[in-house]
Parts: sequence; C-alpha cells; structure tokens
Amino acid sequence: MALQVSPGINVSEIDLTTVVPTVSTTTGGSVGHFRWGPIFQPILISDENQLVQTFQTPSTNTFIDFFTSANFLNYGNQLFVVGVKNTDATGAQNATSNTNSKHTLIKNSDDYEENYSDGIASTGTWAAKYAGALGNSLRVSSCLGANAFESTTTANVNLTANSTTITFVAGLTSQVQVGDTLLLGVDKEERQVSSITNTTVLVLSSAYTGNTTSGFSSAATYQAAAQNPIRRWEYASFFKKAPGTSNYANTRGGSNDELHIVVEDEKGEITGTAGQILETYENLSVAFDAKGDDGRTIFYKDVINNKSQWLWWLRHFEGGSNLGGAASSTFGNPGSLPDNRSFTQGRDGPQPSDGNYNLAFNEFNDKTKTDVSLLLGAGANQARAIHLINNIAEVRKDCVVCLTPPSAMVVGNDGTVSKTMDAVIAFRNTLPSTSYAIMDSSYKLQYDRYNDKNRYVPLNGDTAGLIVRADITRDAWYSPAGFNRGQIKNVLRLSYNPIKAQRDQLYKSGINPVVTFPGQGTVLFGDKTLLSQPSAFDRINVRRLFIVLEKAIELAANFTLFEFNDEFTRSQFKNLIEPFLRDVQGRRGITDFQVVCDGSNNTGEVIDRNEFVGDIYVKPNRSINYIQLNFVAVRTGVEFTEVVGKFG
Repeated sequence: MALQVSPGINVSEIDLTTVVPTVSTTTGGSVGHFRWGPIFQPILISDENQLVQTFQTPSTNTFIDFFTSANFLNYGNQLFVVGVKNTDATGAQNATSNTNSKHTLIKNSDDYEENYSDGIASTGTWAAKYAGALGNSLRVSSCLGANAFESTTTANVNLTANSTTITFVAGLTSQVQVGDTLLLGVDKEERQVSSITNTTVLVLSSAYTGNTTSGFSSAATYQAAAQNPIRRWEYASFFKKAPGTSNYANTRGGSNDELHIVVEDEKGEITGTAGQILETYENLSVAFDAKGDDGRTIFYKDVINNKSQWLWWLRHFEGGSNLGGAASSTFGNPGSLPDNRSFTQGRDGPQPSDGNYNLAFNEFNDKTKTDVSLLLGAGANQARAIHLINNIAEVRKDCVVCLTPPSAMVVGNDGTVSKTMDAVIAFRNTLPSTSYAIMDSSYKLQYDRYNDKNRYVPLNGDTAGLIVRADITRDAWYSPAGFNRGQIKNVLRLSYNPIKAQRDQLYKSGINPVVTFPGQGTVLFGDKTLLSQPSAFDRINVRRLFIVLEKAIELAANFTLFEFNDEFTRSQFKNLIEPFLRDVQGRRGITDFQVVCDGSNNTGEVIDRNEFVGDIYVKPNRSINYIQLNFVAVRTGVEFTEVVGKFG
C-alpha cells in the first residue's frame, strides 16, 4: 500500500484469481490465388459461402487454392485466407472507369487508404474493389441532380408506328444517352435507347407502337403533339424521387448536393445475368460533412468505400463545382445527363510466382498479429514448402504446416504406383526435418459444383481439417488418423492409393498415407510429423500437445513479468500452472508432470540477471501405431494359467 502522510484508511484489492487461459487450436491459415478479393491481407472466413462471397467461385486457374480452403472449412469454421496475385508490371490490375488509365493495382483496404484515398486524377472516377478481369463486367451509373433523373427534351422527332428507330431534326443526341428511357408519343410509351447510330437516328429496345392519326385530324397534328419526348434515367424506377438537396445541406444553406448511384453487372460475368443490379445507393451527398437523419455520413465517397463490395472511389466527377466541399455550398452538377461508366483494364495477370506466394505467406509470420494453428500448403512446390517450414512455422513455433506432394508427382503419373511412391519420397527428402510440418501422400478427385466437373485437389486441406475435427470432438492431443477420426470427406477417388508395402516405405520417410479401404471410406492412415530424428515429437498428437501447453502457459506467464523473483511469486506461478496440467492429465493428454520453480533453478545469479525460470516436465501420452494380436491354440486339458504370458 502507498505510505500515508496523515492518519486514514486506504482500501485496495489484490487479484490472485488468475488462471491459465484457453487458447485457440483450430484456426487455419491459407494463401490462395482467386478471381477476386483482397490480396496480401488476412481475411477470417467461417464457411464456404463466405469464401465465395469474398473471393468468388473457382476457375481453371484458381480451383486448387479455392478447394483446399473450402475442404478445410468442411471440418472447421475459422480460416484466415490471404489472397495472392502476380504483382509484376504485366501482372494483375484493377478495372477502372477510365479507359486510358495507368496500371492500377489496389491490393487491399490498407493499400487504398495509403495510396489512393486522397484521389488519383489519372485513374478515373471509380476503380473495381479488387484486381482481376472480373472487374471489367462492372458498370456504374450516377445520377446527380433532378435534370439527370428526368427532363423534357427539346427536339423535333418523327415517330413511326411499329418502328424501332426515331429520327429527329436537331438536338436529341446531346440530350439523351444509351440506356435512357424515352416516353414517346401522346400515350408516353416507354422505350429504352439501345444505341445512337448517328446525329439524327436513335435505335430503341423495342418498336414504338403508337397510332399516328387516332384522335388527331392529321399525321402532322399528331407529330406536333408528340414533340419533345421526356427522357428519364434508366434506373429511375429503383428510387423514390429525383436527387435534390439533403436535409443536412438545406439547414446549412447549401443546395443540390444529392445523387443516386447504381452498380451493375453489365456483362453478366459476376452473376451470370447481364445487366443484373448489384448495388443501389439512394440520396447520397457530394458534401464531405453531410449526414443523414440517423447521424451517419452520407458523403458518397465514404459510403461507397465503406459499404460497396465492388467499388473504390478515386476522384470526384469531372465538370462539377464544389464537389467534396462543405454542405453549406451550392453544388454544380457535372452535366444534365447521368454519368455512366463501363469498367475496363482489369486483368488477372500470369499465375503468381513463388515469390508472390511466399510474400503472402509472410502475413502469418508474426504470431502476435494473426493467431493460427494450422497452415495449409495447398499446391505448394518445394520452394513454397521450405519457406513455410523455415520462415513461418519454425519461427512462430505455435503452428503446424500441412503439405501434399506436387500434383505432377501423384496425379496422372505414368500409372506405375511404385514410381509415384518414389517421387513422393524424393520430394519429402528435399524438405527439412521438422516437427512443425506434416505431409500426406495424395490428391483426391472431387466434384466442382461451380463448374460441373471433377477436379483433383491436394489433401492437405482435409488433413488440417481432420486435426480440427479431432480437436473439436476430443482434444488437440488426440491423433487425427485412423477409422475413428481420420475419415476424409468428398472423395470420388484418390490419385494414388498406396498398398501395404508402399505405405511402409512412405511411413518410414515420415509421409502419412491416405488410403481408401473398400467399404470403409478414405482414411488418413498415419500421424507422423516430418521430424527425422526418433522422438516423441515425430507424432502429430505430441507436437500439438506441446503447442497447446506452450501457448497457454506462455500467456499465463505474461502476468509474472515485472513481479519480484521471490518465494511468493514462484509459489504463485506453480499454483497457476499445476491445476492446468492436472486438467490436461485428466483429459488423457499427459500421463504425469512436475513443475519446478524454486531456489534450485532461480539461483542468485538468475535473479541478478532479472530472469525467472520455470521448468515444466511432462510425460506425453502416445498414440497406438502398431497392434500385435497373438492367437494361441492350446490342448483341451491345459490350464490357461500355464501358458498366459509365455508367448509374445
């Protein structure tokens, strides 16, 4: 307690109720090349539907990474996914609304905020939210002001019944644009403008059917009555009224700040239907400080950036006045017509390089930033696999890498399974010895419902998923292999189904065979890590056990920092750790333990170095890998006690 300088009572609380916390052991991490989505930024995905929503459906170039992630999510519901694309000068780029834009690659929200949020004049008004050719299917139509919403034209038009064309004398092409709706004739028939062929002819979406003489003394009288057709924004029916002045601007003396925005799948590449509306935004404002009645911003830049799944704002519309100014301003619209922008210049680029993949995997190298327990190798080759082991898992020491041999070694090999086995073993031998990585033996053929075809996909997503399922149904220190917990989902067949003799060779090399047994399904039939040295850590369950113990106790030990290294602190530490280890022991993770934290390992020299030592000894439980069944036949008159234990 603080020393008091005058009589009084000081009340304080001391909290001695700390416990070893529960730690996450079922969160995965993967890197994938996708058609859409942010790149070089971890996104937490909980199921396959969210995976599709964020990164879009798989294609021929992206299905391996997509289904590796999707397969993991069939077993668990926590996967950090990092998108990756080729970022070379000829690599991926975002589609924009400016056909002459420079190379524009907006990697993710952080990249946008740092490099694009202040406005980039040379890249157009809008950019697709993410890089890729899919963005070229976008079209944005912005309606600024009442005149852009609807206006009466000043043109001498000639209407012919049952015709898809309108001819006119002057002015109409400057007052309408493709997509606008025209209300034609005295009956105001609605027809959309399909094209403008020249300065005196418009083509309609369907024929005008009006009778040019009914109710009129002559055709000339009818034509006179039908002059000056009304032009209407093509999306007017989606909105209650024309944009005008927001309440916020009106109360501050401003005017004409509102606009409506529509985002459309113009080419149908996103939804499968050309012209499908993706998003609509009503009564936004071009004033940076404008707010709606609920107090939230209605500034169109902020609303689009925060809510749209498809767009980034890049700059204000050309030709307007005071756009982006205070709500007290009088705003001038860019023109009397809607601002329609079709997107171009988006591209996927070549397949990402090993360097691109490794840069994306580096998003997982800081365990204080992203908490993952399993890393999916997907279709990793030697370079990526070694990077994952040496630079991620071995540095973090709290996660396990799941690998599968490259496709060329196990899919469509020359048909000789022994050569497949040799190739798989040779690949494993190029990787380092480590207890922080595991490797399975094959790819599986599974149905791709998005493209109606079968695909071969690496099994490491399933292997990681089995570990998660073992954790959920039992505990992290249970083996994920075997008939009880090792059943793999969605298998049409294996690309390589090793027989017993080959399984023996694979297992000696630290490769866990995946086997289809007739009538019993497809099973992970091994639980080894890639540690070459004979050790308890050459088993998945032991490595996972120690990851759990180390993560949990490390978190608990943080609260010992900056305390005194005396008998009280050491006793408090032991009393914190021992109940946790007893709980693990009761759940069959360990068979025995001992915690040493006293003067024997916290000597005066240790204390003088401002250090604290706690030695934790545990005996891990082992999974059964080999079963010996001895059947002994004995004569009728022999007592079992005479022979039991004599053979083995």
